[in-house]
Amino acid sequence: MCHTRNMRNVLMLLLCAAGFAQQPGTLDPAKDPAKLEKAEKDKAEQDKADQDVTFHIRTDVLIAPTTVLDKHGDYVNGLQPQDFQLYDNNKLQQIKADVHDQPLSLVIAVQKSSNLNEILPKIQRIGSLLNDLIAGADGETAIIAFDHRVVHAQEFTNDTGQITETMKKLTPGSSQHAVDDAVMEGIRMLRNRPKERRRVLLLIAEKRDKGSEIRVREVLTEAEFANVVIYSLDISSVIAGLTGTPMPPRPPSIPPEAQHSPANGDMTPNIIDQNYYTGNYIPMFVDIFKSAKSIFVEDAVVVFTRFTGGKEYSFISEKSLEKAIGGISQELHSQYLLSYTPNNQSEGGFHDIKVTVNRPQLEIRTRPGYWVASRPDQ
Repeated sequence: MCHTRNMRNVLMLLLCAAGFAQQPGTLDPAKDPAKLEKAEKDKAEQDKADQDVTFHIRTDVLIAPTTVLDKHGDYVNGLQPQDFQLYDNNKLQQIKADVHDQPLSLVIAVQKSSNLNEILPKIQRIGSLLNDLIAGADGETAIIAFDHRVVHAQEFTNDTGQITETMKKLTPGSSQHAVDDAVMEGIRMLRNRPKERRRVLLLIAEKRDKGSEIRVREVLTEAEFANVVIYSLDISSVIAGLTGTPMPPRPPSIPPEAQHSPANGDMTPNIIDQNYYTGNYIPMFVDIFKSAKSIFVEDAVVVFTRFTGGKEYSFISEKSLEKAIGGISQELHSQYLLSYTPNNQSEGGFHDIKVTVNRPQLEIRTRPGYWVASRPDQ
């Protein structure tokens, strides 16, 4: 009987323990269905927030590199700050500086993928021109080389001989060419240069990216923060010219129905002309910044150059390559650097920039604008 009583007591203790374990609030959190459901919901919301993250940009001083040409296409020099009017979202701004001969920091980003066995040696021979003509006597030059990886081939220096030797040592690598990654790395290098220096990135590469991990939107944001101007030399044109008779410009590779158009807008002949010829890329800039994920951009190099106020050059021979470098040099050293602190930073969205000069029949080119996300308190 004692044995039976002891067994009954043990059973009662086990039942009490089981009942206590099932009381509200005593479940293991990892096994509580309600808490598991809440944790999954919180994670889903966090993932959505990560995708929809926006950049809250506040720019203290913004630089608008401005090129002024006369009706013959010649550079116009000798203008003073009072000759310019700069509008940010149609609001007149106070121009604080017009630095014409600011020392220049140049990053040269050179593609060295395996398909450039024939063209790379020709590019290597222009090392001295790149430093002397573009960076100039007071300038400094750094070199990054890239295939699927981005390598710092040469840190900043003003030694022309060192630049020339570094260029000569570049060798073809893998079959990929991560253009976007290389541009981002060049911008980061320039971002750390002194504020009193101009920041220029020269990209010598094919126009289409192949293998980058970074997104176009992130590159544009970084360029905006760092006030970097991007120029490019199109290798695709070189290859076409060196391997056969130069061909006329090809028609758009994307059919009209598949081309980029403004959000909720129709693809009209006018939009096609803007995309490929007149260079109105503002709708694309806006869509890139508004998208949770970067929209597909076939020729990101065109977007980089036009967004930052730079220019894209093409060439088909070493002689025309040297001419293109001379053109970049002449433009850079003829530009007006108009700096200002926007008086309307509280306005979210894309801010378009417009520059006018109080003289007739002049062509003016500057960066088209920049992006400001809505402030959290609005």
